[in-house]
Amino acid sequence: MVQPLPTRLQETPSQTAGPYVHIGLIPHQAGFDIFENNFSNVLTGPETQGERIRIEGRVFDGAGALVRDAFLEIWQANAAGRYNHPADRQEGKPLDETFRGWGRTGSDFDTGVWFFETVKPGPVDGRKGHRAMAPHINLWIAARGINIGLQTRLYFADEAEANANDPVLNLVERGPLRDSLLAKREERDGKAVYVFDIYLQGPNETVFFDV
Repeated sequence: MVQPLPTRLQETPSQTAGPYVHIGLIPHQAGFDIFENNFSNVLTGPETQGERIRIEGRVFDGAGALVRDAFLEIWQANAAGRYNHPADRQEGKPLDETFRGWGRTGSDFDTGVWFFETVKPGPVDGRKGHRAMAPHINLWIAARGINIGLQTRLYFADEAEANANDPVLNLVERGPLRDSLLAKREERDGKAVYVFDIYLQGPNETVFFDV
């Protein structure tokens, strides 16, 4: 008996994020109050341990123009270097129940600035005996014109020694590429602010990771 040839299904076409991503995911920023508890860009509470910091930046497209409707999420360890997730099995590092480690926001429609209020993360133990990872924050970016969300990392420029030994950062060529992952520290009214601009394309393109 002759077996029929398998049917080849066509690939589902891709589509960029938007224009309703803000209404569904960060409705408060879009002017809608539709959820009782909105996800926020403020990750800390009164009892959260660690140094309070603000991370902020802007997103630029390949022509150098501001992307004023970008959507960003972050995921990070707490001040001790531990993630609030069951898969984190780092022994001896406390879990801060007041710190979720995950936040969501969008760039301001007028200024293009995005920001998170959080704590500076501690170093994270490397997997299977690998070197410890320097303090860092994982970012996911989506916007109109992006078919698949972009993954990158924010490292802290004032953690030079830890950065020099980070196994992931050392995969990136020294110079402008590695510098694109470093957030620079400023002091504003006694508060630490780390500035991290993201370039989607062009000569200053931020390093993105295939994960």
